[in-house]
Amino acid sequence: MSKDGHKNFNLATHVGDDAEAVAHNRKLLIQQFDLPSEPKYLTQIHSNICLQASGNESVGDAVLTQNKAVVCAVMTADCLPIFTSDGSGTQVGVAHVGWKGVVNGVIESFIEQFDSNDLRVHFGPAISQTNFEVGQEVYQQFIDKDLKLQQAFKPKGHKYQLDIYQAASIILNNLGVASISGGDQCTYAQKHQYFSYRRDGAKSGRMLNLIYFE
Repeated sequence: MSKDGHKNFNLATHVGDDAEAVAHNRKLLIQQFDLPSEPKYLTQIHSNICLQASGNESVGDAVLTQNKAVVCAVMTADCLPIFTSDGSGTQVGVAHVGWKGVVNGVIESFIEQFDSNDLRVHFGPAISQTNFEVGQEVYQQFIDKDLKLQQAFKPKGHKYQLDIYQAASIILNNLGVASISGGDQCTYAQKHQYFSYRRDGAKSGRMLNLIYFE
């Protein structure tokens, strides 16, 4: 367990947690889940950059692989992790998608890296619409990108509540992806299960979302 209040297995090195505790947690992760290799940790910047796990680059917000036993990973604490596999299970990846990532096109750049059009997508835990309040400037950026994204917003006074799950679904459907599961969790509300940046602040722990094939 990490120190300095980052309980429940924090795996992030950039949130003010004790470095030795995080390193210990990362070792425990490999042992506990019998991972075939160390995850490829990214420096996430809310970009549209999608990386190959076998490459040397680590700055980006999505990663995929065509190689067995290579572990792709992104960290989240309210943002949406999107797990994707082709139909044969020979190409897999995961993307980190917050509202900035949606606007910047990370979903599109991620999906376009797959060789197959037959894709399976699963949404990991993210913040729900009820707890995700944004301003007019965010709303405007979404509808400037695609007017259909207006469907993902609910007005609340002078602000809006954003359904990141629905926004991602609209973009995925635009890209021809129809097989989508998940989307029923709330990192903010389910405090005993998930870290949440909006609930706990900038020093919130981070969850690691992993995908690989054997």
